[in-house]
Amino acid sequence: MAANSLLDLVGNTPLLRLKAVSDLTGCDIYGKCEFLNPGGSVKDRTALGIIRCAEQRGELQPGGTIVEGTAGNTGIGLCILGNALGYKTRIVMPMNQSKEKLEQLELLGADLHLVQVTGYDDDKHYVHQARRMAEEMNAKEPGSAFWARQFDNTDNRWIHRETTGQEIWTQTGGKVDGFICSVGTGGTLAGVGDALKDKNPNIKIGLADPNGSSLYSFFTEGKLESSGNSVAEGIGISHITQNLEDASIDMAFRISDQEALPYIYDLLAEEGVCLGGSSAINIAGAVLMAKELGPGHKIVTILCDYGTRYQSKIYNPTYLKARNLPVPGWLR
Repeated sequence: MAANSLLDLVGNTPLLRLKAVSDLTGCDIYGKCEFLNPGGSVKDRTALGIIRCAEQRGELQPGGTIVEGTAGNTGIGLCILGNALGYKTRIVMPMNQSKEKLEQLELLGADLHLVQVTGYDDDKHYVHQARRMAEEMNAKEPGSAFWARQFDNTDNRWIHRETTGQEIWTQTGGKVDGFICSVGTGGTLAGVGDALKDKNPNIKIGLADPNGSSLYSFFTEGKLESSGNSVAEGIGISHITQNLEDASIDMAFRISDQEALPYIYDLLAEEGVCLGGSSAINIAGAVLMAKELGPGHKIVTILCDYGTRYQSKIYNPTYLKARNLPVPGWLR
């Protein structure tokens, strides 16, 4: 059946059994192939949920401008869907993100603003700058701008509860024992967790947290503390977003890049799937959850986006060597 628009192509992504890590753990570990969304990432769902709900509430006016602070993927999703629906897009992004995402946003026609990298508590953080831009635009022309607010806009969590979580339940025939992923905004983890727990409260929900993020310490010790850093983009935060509030988290793991990156390098070389750094953290988390639960369980994680979006970084041996990160033999 033919799709009527680009929006109809968002979601309904397949599950892929990850052979090597399944064999390693004795569990069936599946990745939800979110890189197959039209904008190339799981954030297309977030963009769709936020746009459609804003339209229903009258917050997004015809011909208006969607404003968002993003590490890139949500911006790409907002831009392609905005183009399809007749909206303009203004994106505020920290300048340390991959050049591939920057170039794609420019190609898609986004009004792109690169800003200094700073902590969330700093007023110059990209999220706060996006908010101020939307406020200034609306002050000049009321109703002209809509701030997407992906971190604290719970339409993000809603769309994952209504789509991603339901798809996982259906695709596994209800035979799923655990779901785990990392957090950028919290929408995916909390939304999928809501959906699966509603179906079966015994399903375990796990957090895969990169070094440099504070969420692992929050869910294990009740305090926001971080250590180390990660090259994975778009995940790892230092505060509890509204999307993450009251999320049902049964277990949490802190994961280093050194531990995680070999999983996606092996996956490309042996199973033909090229993924980004957040997927590496997610797969590593799924392995740790499998070891916690024991053999014979079925675990699902998120394969967030294509590795081609980070070719200049995590698939660049010079970049990896400078950071003492593993370089796969086939890349040397």
